[in-house]
Amino acid sequence: MATAETANQTLHEEMVQFGVRARSASYGLRSLSCAVKNAALLEVAKRLRASRDVLQAANEKDLEGGRAKGLSPAMLDRLALTEKRINAMAEGLEQVAALPDPVGEIVGQTVRPNGLRIAQIRQPLGVVGIIYESRPNVTADAAGLCLKSGNACILRGGSEAIHSNVAIARIFEEGASAAGVPEHAVQIIATTDRNAVGEMLKLDRHIDVIVPRGGKSLIARIYDESRIPVVAHLDGVCHTYVHYDADLEMATAVCVNAKLQRPGVCNAMETMLVHRDIAALFLPGVSRVLVEGGCELRGCGRTREYIDCAAATEEDWVTEYLDKILSIKVVDSLDDAILHINEYGSHHSDAIVTTGYDAAERFLNDVDSATVYVNASTRFTDGFQFGLGAEIGISTSKLHCRGPMALRELTSLKYIIRGSGQILE
Repeated sequence: MATAETANQTLHEEMVQFGVRARSASYGLRSLSCAVKNAALLEVAKRLRASRDVLQAANEKDLEGGRAKGLSPAMLDRLALTEKRINAMAEGLEQVAALPDPVGEIVGQTVRPNGLRIAQIRQPLGVVGIIYESRPNVTADAAGLCLKSGNACILRGGSEAIHSNVAIARIFEEGASAAGVPEHAVQIIATTDRNAVGEMLKLDRHIDVIVPRGGKSLIARIYDESRIPVVAHLDGVCHTYVHYDADLEMATAVCVNAKLQRPGVCNAMETMLVHRDIAALFLPGVSRVLVEGGCELRGCGRTREYIDCAAATEEDWVTEYLDKILSIKVVDSLDDAILHINEYGSHHSDAIVTTGYDAAERFLNDVDSATVYVNASTRFTDGFQFGLGAEIGISTSKLHCRGPMALRELTSLKYIIRGSGQILE
């Protein structure tokens, strides 16, 4: 017992030091020029490309471990660092470097009758803690966005990607330091001890916000244990609704892409809703393409009148499969589709396929989700795809930010008041 207590105390002290170092670095980052931050991002991007072999060797250790643990193909796909994904990490940093610096942006200003000049400007949050699973590209994306927005960050990736994450973080730290970024602006917690997460969530004196990315159980734990404000989404139960007037060729392409282009991510479609008037015409064709792509289908009673598939249960409507599994429901109207999405969805990303202006506008207005689409795949919910460079996460919260969380969402507003001797009488 004494040994366990000693180990826990040591871990606590180590985590406090992470926080102390990050807070100190955050003060230096506030005054860092945009030119220095951009130079650092470009230097890291260059080093990532040059270190492809090192990164893939580290990643192979993680993949071997994942296969030994019996991770699903979808999870192994999330874990893999291909040449394309390494290049995408570098491109993401370059895109962030090309974006305007949000720090110091004047959001609004006014002059009061007494002469006080009041302005709101964007300022860094301070220290951002990121807790994530599987996808090692998050290490570069999160660090890059935090650096450009003037925030220090503490990264804690999942044990399944430990070698990849540490390799990426070291390249980032070295490249940023060479460009003049303060020491400890980016730190990674290299231990796989699960208790490190709990200790990190206690650092409310040192960390300003926690951004988790991972499975529902991880994010639920963080919500339950954190003393620090959390910006996150619990899951991604995303829908595509095919309206009665949809172009069926377009609808097939959009739905297949939303489900199968990369099924193991949070913006993949998990439920397809189909208007009753076109179910007989649309479902046989789209289901054939989905099944040929290896997708398992689960349908409501009316769906099973048109295609051969397993029966969907009530649980299926709220399940984030993150796999080649799709639930399908035939609905009577646009109203029913919107009602289903708002009741069973996770307020993440939802789409309608329609040729009608009124239906599209109703859907955009009434679906209560962070991102809502007309005639496009939900797979576009991504900071890089939105031109934000990358993202630190996707928020389904309604406070502070909603949707892909990028540069502006990593700042808060400060009031700046200039006077000439005014006093309150």
